[in-house]
Amino acid sequence: MHHTHVVRTALTAAAVIAIVAILATVETAAGADAASKASKSAPGASHVQDAQLSAWLKLTPDRRPSPLKPGIDYGMDPATGHFIWPKATPEVHEGVKFPGEMTNWDKKSYAKNVEVLGYYPGIGSPFHVWNNVADFDGHRYLYAHDRDYLRILDVTDPRHAKIVFSKGGVWGPKGSTENFNANNVKDYFGGVTIAWNKKLGKPVLVASYEIGRYGLMTEKIDQPDKVAAQRHYNSLKGFKVFAMDGPLPSQWRLLATRTTDTKHPDAPIGQQQGSGSLDSPEYYGGKYMILSAAPDDTYALTEYANFLYTPGYQVWDMTDPANPVFVSQISVPGQILGNKADEMAYLMNPRAGNRTSWMGSRIPIFLPKPLEDGGKIGFGAMGGLGLYAFDLSDAAKPRILSGVNTPPSFAGTEFDNADVSQFARTGFVLTSGYPMNKDCYEPYKDIFVVDARDPNHLKVAAKLPRPTPPQGAPFTDFCQRGGNFGPKRSNAIGQPGGWRQGIIPYSFYNAGVQIFDVKNPEDPKIAGYFVPALSDETQLPPYTLGKGVLAIYTEYDRNIIWAFTEGGAYALSTSLLGKPVIGMPERPWPYH
Repeated sequence: MHHTHVVRTALTAAAVIAIVAILATVETAAGADAASKASKSAPGASHVQDAQLSAWLKLTPDRRPSPLKPGIDYGMDPATGHFIWPKATPEVHEGVKFPGEMTNWDKKSYAKNVEVLGYYPGIGSPFHVWNNVADFDGHRYLYAHDRDYLRILDVTDPRHAKIVFSKGGVWGPKGSTENFNANNVKDYFGGVTIAWNKKLGKPVLVASYEIGRYGLMTEKIDQPDKVAAQRHYNSLKGFKVFAMDGPLPSQWRLLATRTTDTKHPDAPIGQQQGSGSLDSPEYYGGKYMILSAAPDDTYALTEYANFLYTPGYQVWDMTDPANPVFVSQISVPGQILGNKADEMAYLMNPRAGNRTSWMGSRIPIFLPKPLEDGGKIGFGAMGGLGLYAFDLSDAAKPRILSGVNTPPSFAGTEFDNADVSQFARTGFVLTSGYPMNKDCYEPYKDIFVVDARDPNHLKVAAKLPRPTPPQGAPFTDFCQRGGNFGPKRSNAIGQPGGWRQGIIPYSFYNAGVQIFDVKNPEDPKIAGYFVPALSDETQLPPYTLGKGVLAIYTEYDRNIIWAFTEGGAYALSTSLLGKPVIGMPERPWPYH
């Protein structure tokens, strides 16, 4: 049985004051104006039955952003051909077209320093794709998956990949070939991480089980039945560990099941508190694993409309992968309802009350170097709470070193991920959120370059350049291309070959794959790109269109980038990484 103690991240009084001051300095004029609405009761509040949700509503003002008018409040500047971005918007689930936007989906593709090796339609879904690779018996396998599907491809020759396993619906113009009920998930995992475990002498797969964020609830204030369903979720809130005896699910052996509700480790499904384990675990096969998780229902200080929790982080001891042991819980100021210091920090944040912002982590802490290999520092992207540096030299007593935040940028997700691939060389970390609304109906999501050479004093040093349309494109701004425009993520957890210095590829939705030259992080440049044709109504239902490249996975050992779009997956090569390796690499992945 694992321990149930929780270590709250240590903060001095001075550090709390400093972080609150950071939050206070970013309050915008719009936030100040909205503060005058503080006494206004939230519509729907009388329907709220959930104790935590009710307490959050009583604590926070109502500062919801007003809908904006396209072409008046924001839109194309005819003088410059550039898009003037909204300052703040509510999250919406349908597009908001603006004058000057293309009326048809762009069927052209554009490339610079990138070549297409292969294209495979129907591999993922139009909404989300997690990805991994693993080598078995002289073959490389690519895993593309979400809760409702799993596709395994033999990509030993990326020019001629073959599907060797397929479960779940395949999307076409009439939708998915299988119905998926998000309210009845039972035993569907989310993100997974594959790593070599020396104790077992084989790969281990750790699968996250979290509460789904779509198809369950749209507005927590007005849906008490949906809130109750999330509190008593009908699937595991936690993670499972499998030994991989082969590439296919029938060859995976369950080793352990754990809930991230560490106060109630024996709670059955339906009675487990918190969020479960979000996204893919940070695990390299050694002693420690880090998860993104809210351990209980008090982690409730978040504005996001369809989610009840503000996840922090958990450290687990994986010395014996069949018996994971909980080590510590990490939180930052502004997460825990009922804790006065947290509530004060939260209310000082200009996002408090906007009923829109995601607060807390979505992905585990990013480690420039694994803890068991001597790593001590980690960086955590905490949504509207900002980016934090942590001292993890004592995993049982992790400490906050510092935090940095920026002016609010909502709707959309802020501080979703951190790219630490260049940290050892430069001392800089990249961090960004990603767009949620279509048609650029939200502020642009910059990729910030953070100077972390002194982790005790993080500061924003630069931004990566915003992609501009290639010559010959029928639009002068990517917003006109329709759909989503902005960064998603760069390096996934567990990519073969390690990171490449000086080069970082990002998935960029309707701007495809953008490859940045970051040899000097304070003077970054766009060095290459691949912008594929967008799917249209002949390929997918209208409500799924406009995502473009929504995920990437890079095989650094073979110089191949996998780009996942709403319609399929591209295998790409680029001279910026080097000549692609066709066939197996020198060392099998995961390394051992």
